[in-house]
Amino acid sequence: MFSQLIAQKLSIKSQQVSTVLQLFAEGSTIPFIARYRKDMTGALDEVQIQQIQDENKLMNEFAERKTFIEKTITEQGKMTEALQAKIDAAITISQLEDIYLPYKQKRKTKAVVARENGLQPLADMLLEQKDMDLEKEAAAFINEKVATADAALQGARDIIAETVNEDTVVREKLRKFFERDATLKSTVITDKESEAAKYKDYFAFSERIATVPSHRTLAVLRGFLEGYLRIAIEPAEELALEIVEELYIKGMSNCSDQLRKAIKDSYRRLLQPSLETEFRTALKNSADEEAIKVFAENLRQLLLSSPLGSKKILAIDPGYRTGCKVVCLDEKGELLKADLIYVHENNNRLYDAEHKIKSLVKEYGIEVFAIGDGTAGRETEQFIKKLGLGLPVYLVNEDGASIYSASEIARQEFPDHDITVRGSVSIGRRLMDPLAELVKIDPKSIGVGQYQHDVNQPRLKERLDQTVMSCVNSVGVNVNTASKQLLSYVSGIGSTLAENIVTYRRQEGKFTSRKQLLKVPRLGGKAFEQCAGFLRIPDSSDALDSSAVHPEAYELVQTMAADLHVKLNELIGKEELLKSIPVKKYISEQFGEHTINDIINELKKPGLDPRSEVQLFEFAQIFSIDDVHVGMEVPGIVTNLTRFGAFVDIGVKQDGLVHVSEVAHKYIQDPGEVLKLNQQVKVKVLEVDVARKRIALSIKQTEAAPAHQQRRPAQNFQPAKKEAAPATMQDALAALKNKFGK
Repeated sequence: MFSQLIAQKLSIKSQQVSTVLQLFAEGSTIPFIARYRKDMTGALDEVQIQQIQDENKLMNEFAERKTFIEKTITEQGKMTEALQAKIDAAITISQLEDIYLPYKQKRKTKAVVARENGLQPLADMLLEQKDMDLEKEAAAFINEKVATADAALQGARDIIAETVNEDTVVREKLRKFFERDATLKSTVITDKESEAAKYKDYFAFSERIATVPSHRTLAVLRGFLEGYLRIAIEPAEELALEIVEELYIKGMSNCSDQLRKAIKDSYRRLLQPSLETEFRTALKNSADEEAIKVFAENLRQLLLSSPLGSKKILAIDPGYRTGCKVVCLDEKGELLKADLIYVHENNNRLYDAEHKIKSLVKEYGIEVFAIGDGTAGRETEQFIKKLGLGLPVYLVNEDGASIYSASEIARQEFPDHDITVRGSVSIGRRLMDPLAELVKIDPKSIGVGQYQHDVNQPRLKERLDQTVMSCVNSVGVNVNTASKQLLSYVSGIGSTLAENIVTYRRQEGKFTSRKQLLKVPRLGGKAFEQCAGFLRIPDSSDALDSSAVHPEAYELVQTMAADLHVKLNELIGKEELLKSIPVKKYISEQFGEHTINDIINELKKPGLDPRSEVQLFEFAQIFSIDDVHVGMEVPGIVTNLTRFGAFVDIGVKQDGLVHVSEVAHKYIQDPGEVLKLNQQVKVKVLEVDVARKRIALSIKQTEAAPAHQQRRPAQNFQPAKKEAAPATMQDALAALKNKFGK
């Protein structure tokens, strides 16, 4: 229905949009369409397919509202051909609402009372703006409810004010004026300065709404909702009044003065508050979308963090007074042993801790240490390294680990262990496979957002769920080892089928082929079509079951192998042989060029994990903000990306902020243009505010500027001998006195 409109907005072909909408109607998911229906969609990617879904949803909402408005006006007996034409011409919700405004059921407004008192004819006379004796004409409307001529004129102005407010042309012109010139202003509420200290930057803030960034909008709105700030959204009033007067004032007459009064009243009492509310909502929605986009981008990078893979891990959840919780995990992440050590006390407990760690390493064949990066994390890391065991030590981001350890999921996994053990297990498993572990936690608790608790929560959940599903399906899932939480994000599965798969696996043993999935209760043909290509069965007798090749293409691959006179196993992984396959020979109604190329590329490295390998990282020997000094250069890890800057962990308890202007020598609008989450960087300390626990950092100041950005002396200018730069302000003043005298 909306294919043409969506295609125009997204600059893609109408047929592509129609195809995607048809696939959605048939129950297909975004990952499935993007991966296995490229030939049908013209190789649209997940982002484009998501945009089509979003735009279609908005247009359906628009259509529903339009139908409601048409029905309401028709039932009132007020629908005309001209009005229907205006409704049909509307292309935005705001235009529809402007048309509908005069027909909305109203409370008893000033204009309604004035009309009931018989003052509509007087209002009409004023709008005609003919020369007349106002006092005499108004006196004719005096009655038991209108005491004086002035009262009659006031009532007439009330009617005109409402008429102006409901004028679609006025509202459209003012709306464009607001878009262009309105500013978002905030001021601190009197006597709340100390309470509102964190909003100090917004005590006297003003910025055009056309340019205000999302993070500032959300900060101002949060201060407003918490009762610390007053806010306003408005352009210059005199210019707004000029726009309206130009539409209504015809000349200079005594009626014109009455109209000006009515227009000013209409603007201040009706139009400006209405448009302010509309633009506040629009600003909030726009800021929400931007913040949600930032969160989704960061979440994607975090979920696709480098996995260590199958290793025997000793994981530690550090603590001071309560001790460090220690667990030993096998290669599959199964808990083998839980214990407790005290390493931050100078007594016999420290010796016991050393002995216990060495014993656990030997007994369980530990290959790697995983240490939570929260309280006492750095100190615990130093303790382990001093043992000299020669094993790699990783600090693991533990954001959300406490949420998981107290969750129903954790209680089901470890009913006989307390939350401290569950948290340690989660830290170890995060190192093994971040994606498999993080899907068990509400994404909002992972700590990579920007004002995530202030934005539209249903919309945030929708986008984050889409992001998790995209990541899970891009990596693929081992159906024989995956948790039900991980399985629930696989295309076409969901929570119920995930539970059924786990139950079937527990009762019948491991899956030995993809076809066996059809035996899972309620997993029918459509669900199998959607999920099969994303589920891996590494030990299957059919080598394709461990690849991303969809079962619907197995016969095609067998044909390719037969044509090359080799067995299937002899084709897989043989790059030169696969390059020799003539793609065009196998194009058919079912399989196009995109699909065949994807199959060939997958056969070169079947089941390849798209994530990079995990890398060891070493912090500088600093452990608290008191150790940080201006000018020092230290290594760090990017922990969060926002539009205004990047947060970097340098090994102390407070992440430092690299403002967007300090990220790169070239101009960038978004740190995400050059940085990734978990990226290892070198930073220079610019400022340390111990009281507010803030550290300002720079990345670009640790790097040489590109040659074309470095200053060069002018060709024909011979500079005089340079004097040493003054070291202090006093030196500078002294130098000026010497040069120019008193």
